Amino acid sequence: MHMMTKITKKDIILLVIQLTVWGVVLSLPPITSYAITGSVEYTLTTAVVVWGILRSPFVLYFLNFYLFGPYLFFKRRFKSFVLANLATLGALNYEFFLIRNSTEAHEIHMPDNAWIGFFAGIFSYLLLNFIIIATAIGIRHFLNVRKIKKQLDEERQKNTEAELAWLKSQINPHFLFNTLNNISSLTQIDPDAAQDAIAQLSDLLRYAIYETNKALVPINGEVEFMTNYVELMKLRCNEKTKVTTYFDVQQNVMVAPLLFISLIENAFKHGVSSSKMSHINISLVQEGEVLSFVCENSNYPKDDKDRSGSGIGLENTRRRLELMYQGRYEWEQSENEKTFYVKISVRI
Repeated sequence: MHMMTKITKKDIILLVIQLTVWGVVLSLPPITSYAITGSVEYTLTTAVVVWGILRSPFVLYFLNFYLFGPYLFFKRRFKSFVLANLATLGALNYEFFLIRNSTEAHEIHMPDNAWIGFFAGIFSYLLLNFIIIATAIGIRHFLNVRKIKKQLDEERQKNTEAELAWLKSQINPHFLFNTLNNISSLTQIDPDAAQDAIAQLSDLLRYAIYETNKALVPINGEVEFMTNYVELMKLRCNEKTKVTTYFDVQQNVMVAPLLFISLIENAFKHGVSSSKMSHINISLVQEGEVLSFVCENSNYPKDDKDRSGSGIGLENTRRRLELMYQGRYEWEQSENEKTFYVKISVRI
């Protein structure tokens, strides 16, 4: 059992628009006739003649727009489509194809030029009908393409939002796991400092869970989050590691939440050695409409057996940038035996 197609408000508006256009086309000649002659009788005659000429295009237009097009042409039933239009055209214009009677036909004597004009008129009339059919199909095709494009855009937007949520959900457990490891080590050395770190972690989690559920958040909240995060990550560092941060942004700037945290996490994972001199330099600076994040750290690559932070953070950050700031960001990255450098410039 087939369900009836639901008629929407847009469908009704579209029908009204089409009827209005046809109403203007059909009424314009009679109105013009009345304006010129002032004769009601002549105006009515003009209206009858116009309807006689445009009746067939009018019917064919709506039949093709609502019936023959959707159910025959766009379903590739072309033979049925052609036959349906020819049958309708014949039914609406049968008088052109009938000879009233042989006596009248025998009595008609028309000059050759007149017959040429007669058949040229019929050809022009048929051509008008075919143009109207093509117009109806063309308009329907245009609306179908628009509808499909809108559906694809909506589906793409849903997929984008779902992917962003998935990428962001990967960030929170990642930095939480590493921070808890740091605090766990600290409990054996300095319990009081560990307790302070737990309170600091609580603030971080509160921000990550409750403040980052929007597409954009104030930059000052992000700066505070990164500052606290760096302080917690420094717990794992000894005196051989030097960490510097510099933030210079305007408070009314909005940015995607937790956008740069994976890069900071990556710096602490791959830029710190317990036995060698290490450094991590982090900066976030705004210049006009451009927000620039720079992270430079000493480079101590993990061996093949250690897969912690094996590029997932960088990949997620680049993917989020592509989804949130497509065409509005630049990524610079360089690496050698001693230093890893990454710079992200975002036009906000």
